[in-house]
Amino acid sequence: MRAMLISSALAAFALSAPVVAAPTSLLPTEPEAAQPSSKLAPLAADSAWTPRFAAAADQLATALRSRDEAQWAPLLGGQWLSAADRERVRNLLGDRNSPFLQALSATGVTHRAILGWSAPASLSADERAAIEKGQEAEALVCWSPGGNSPGPWPATAIEADNRPGRSYACARIAYSIRGETPTWRAFIEQGEPA
Repeated sequence: MRAMLISSALAAFALSAPVVAAPTSLLPTEPEAAQPSSKLAPLAADSAWTPRFAAAADQLATALRSRDEAQWAPLLGGQWLSAADRERVRNLLGDRNSPFLQALSATGVTHRAILGWSAPASLSADERAAIEKGQEAEALVCWSPGGNSPGPWPATAIEADNRPGRSYACARIAYSIRGETPTWRAFIEQGEPA
C-alpha cells in the first residue's frame, strides 16, 4: 500500500511539473562563410628557406623515382606512416595515370617549383622578417615532366591534390630547424578523380 502511494505521488508530481524546453544552442546556427583559398607563389630565391626546401625536394624526388618503399617511407613519416598511407603512395607511384609517374619518370628534364603561401600585403617589413627568421616553415614542392616550359603550377594548395590528369605532382614539406639537427617530413595528398 505504501509503495502504491509513493508511486502515485511520483506520477502526480510528474504530471504537474512544468515541461521545460530544450536549451537553445549558443553556437551559431548559420554556416560560416567559406574563406577563399590562399594563393601560392614561388618561394623567393633569396629566402633562407629556399635551399633547405630545394635539398629536401631533390632527396624526395630521388626516393619517389626509385619506387623503393625503403627509400621513400622514411621521408613520409617512417614508423608513423600508416599502412593505408603506404598503400596509397605505392599506388600513386605505380598507377600509369598518376601525375607522379608522369612527372618523375619523364625522359629529359623534370621541372620543379617550390611554392609557399602568399603573405598578406598588410604585413610589415618587420613581420615578414620575423617569418623568414622562424624555426619552422612549410612549402609545396611540385614536379612536372620536361618540355619547353614548366608548369602550369597549382594556384592554391587545394589544386596540389595529385589527382589523375594533373600536369604536375606535388608534396607538402614541413621543415623545422629547432634543435641541433634540422628535420623535415613530406606529406602527399591525393584527391578524387575529376
